[in-house]
Formats: sequence, structure tokens, C-alpha cells
Amino acid sequence: MNEGLKKELDEIMRLDQGYRMLFDTEITPEKKDEILKDLHIDKEEFRKKDWQLVAEQDSINLHKIENIISKYGYPGKSLVGEPTNRAVWYVIQHSKKIGKYLPIIKEAGEKKEIPFTWVAMMEDRFLMHENKEQIYGTQGAGEMKLDKSGKEVFFNFVWPVKDIKDVNKRRKEAGFDSTFEENIKRMFGQDFKYEPYTIQQVLQLREDFKKSSPKNK
Repeated sequence: MNEGLKKELDEIMRLDQGYRMLFDTEITPEKKDEILKDLHIDKEEFRKKDWQLVAEQDSINLHKIENIISKYGYPGKSLVGEPTNRAVWYVIQHSKKIGKYLPIIKEAGEKKEIPFTWVAMMEDRFLMHENKEQIYGTQGAGEMKLDKSGKEVFFNFVWPVKDIKDVNKRRKEAGFDSTFEENIKRMFGQDFKYEPYTIQQVLQLREDFKKSSPKNK
């Protein structure tokens, strides 16, 4: 166990998750103030920068973990224990460099340094970023569209899934303890209605909004 590395990664994971908690719609104002204080973020700075604060911290975290990977490879449970072995996974998952590091993540999964479910989630996200069908049904997405009155609205959907009829079989083989249907409810709530969009439909929806939105003209 590398205690120094574990401590460094625990702090990176605290920051990665802490910044995102600020945008959790279910936390109370008191809890948000507590998090801001813990992260040493001024309320006015938070109001002005909003999500940009997360992007800035993500960039710092990514620089740190890239240096760690270059020195140690993936810091899995044999090196830093659990749950610290998730720190690097979080940072990569929240970055634009999934394609670069996915092979390392897969290797860590094969060696059981991280659960294979984490590999599956990252592979799904990579495929989504590539505008391809996901495999395990772990990724939700959102797009802007115009409603019947012409107002811009945001709606959530499940990113298209390859061979949907066998998705639960693949999930079970990957080690997930929930079905595709259960995971959808967890992501979007019990009242969410699943629509099996195709890649073509999603991309067309995106293109239609770009053409019709007053902001994009």
C-alpha cells in the first residue's frame, strides 16, 4: 500500500465529487453552504462561474492523474486500496480523454484492480461521445429542443443501446446487480418513460434544434 499516493488520490476524489455535489438539486441550501466552505469557494465566485468552477477543477485533477498514471500505471486496489482505486476512474470519466485511457482502464479491470462494471460504464460513455450505440445501457443524455409553443426545453433520454433485447444479459455478465430497466429509474426517476431512440434520431434531433433555435441563427 502506497499511503502517500492514497492520500493524494483521496483528496483528488474529494474535490471531484465535492464540486459536483454543489449542483445536486436535492441538497439543502445549508448543505451547499457547508460544501462551499469545505472547498474554500466564495459564494459570489460560485454564482458568477457556476459550472465553470467544475471544469477548472477537472482540468487540475486531470493533470495530476496523468502524472500519476505515467509513474504508476493505473493505481488500483493493490496499490491504494478501496475506494481510493476509483479516484483516477472518476477523473478520466469526467474528462475528454477517455479514448486515450480506456485501454488502461480495461487492463485494470482484467487484473481486478477495479470492478469490471466501471470498465463497462467508461466504455459506454466513450461510445456515446463517439456517437455510437452503447453496450450496457449505463449512459443517459440530454438535448435541447423546441416544444409546441416554440420554447426551448431540455429533455433527458437514454443514449441508444446496441442490441437492446440482450442488454440485461450483458449487464449480468459485466457484474451489474441491476437490470437496464432498474438503472433507468435510478438515473431519471420512477416516472421516466423510456423511448428507444436510434443514433440517427438523436443526431437529427440535435441538428433540428440547431437549425430552429433563435439563439443559433
